[in-house]
Amino acid sequence: MNTIKDALLIKEHWPDTKIYVFYLDIRAFGKGFEDLFTRAKGEGVIFIRGLPAEIVEERKTNNLVLTGENTLSKESYEIRVGMVILSVGIEPGKDSDLIQRLFNLSKTSDGFFMEAHPKLRPVDTPTAGVFLAGCAESPKDIKDSVTQASAAAARASIPMARGKVTVEAITPRLIAEKCIGCVLCSKVCPYNAIFLNKETKKAEIIDAACAGCGTCGAECPTGALIMRHFTDDQIYAQIDAATEQDADKKIIAFCCNWCSYAGADFAGVGRMQYPTNVRIIRTMCSGRVAQKFVERAFTRGAAAVLVAGCHLGDCHYINANYQTQKRIERLWKKMEGLGLNKDRLQLAWISAAEGEKFASKIKEMQSIVNKVTKEEIDKSIKMLSPKAKETKSG
Repeated sequence: MNTIKDALLIKEHWPDTKIYVFYLDIRAFGKGFEDLFTRAKGEGVIFIRGLPAEIVEERKTNNLVLTGENTLSKESYEIRVGMVILSVGIEPGKDSDLIQRLFNLSKTSDGFFMEAHPKLRPVDTPTAGVFLAGCAESPKDIKDSVTQASAAAARASIPMARGKVTVEAITPRLIAEKCIGCVLCSKVCPYNAIFLNKETKKAEIIDAACAGCGTCGAECPTGALIMRHFTDDQIYAQIDAATEQDADKKIIAFCCNWCSYAGADFAGVGRMQYPTNVRIIRTMCSGRVAQKFVERAFTRGAAAVLVAGCHLGDCHYINANYQTQKRIERLWKKMEGLGLNKDRLQLAWISAAEGEKFASKIKEMQSIVNKVTKEEIDKSIKMLSPKAKETKSG
């Protein structure tokens, strides 16, 4: 659409100019854009479907010769022009990596900053108090940029008017008596919301900076961090309930709230068929899934376990899912060392729009479940149980 606008501007200043626009598809999305396209054709702009295969300069005339194929008429063309303008796509700014580090932002796979939620919080970022507008979030025209800027200004005015920040009740609570000051929690926190108090040698949490992903709770070796509404006991209870009957036929799936859980929901809404023996346990982030949760599922006799989260680089908690990957890789190595079938533990990156991928993954895991023997399950219960760990350490 920007190319069409430029073509019309050239026609206004130099009406006799002959303009060719080579395209793959015309995406006239937006108010009045189709009219703009129709007007350009009326002004004499020539549209040819099919990008030039080659551009060669004629030495005698200094003209440029464009050769290619018109895919609509299925005829080849050779056109001589005085100037060629390449209309390239918008790329993220070169300083976006620095901005990402400064404000702890998330990025999409194409390098633009990612919003907290595409529908419910389209201008918010995972970092509270930082808002998006314009092409920082994705390529936009002026109208959409102005609209988003107004929305961002309105969102920013809310905490400023209140004078205080309200956080969701999913932030961790520290049990100081259990904290050993190992700082493992602060190392994995994507928001730098945890630090070590040099005087008390205990961890301290900045609630206003915390987003409640739960990665710190999964990493804490002593259980000193209690994740509100996603406590260890609550997750254990869900695992136990899911494996109470026919555990050897069950798939326990830990799904993150923003992507894979929404993807599973989309599979249900879309009536996509997949095995019914999967039991989903929702967490705010796949980073909340601790090693002990997976081991609990296996010691309860579960046939297989799936840990699903946002795609790497698209995490709604900046980079928390990288900790998930490291944790699962450690578990795979442990299972191999104990002589267990590591294929029973699967890791998948599933977005909210990938309901079909979720359904396909469960079907794939069902084939693994069908091959799991009673001896394999009994061995998992024996090797991964807390008593086995105590015996080894003793």
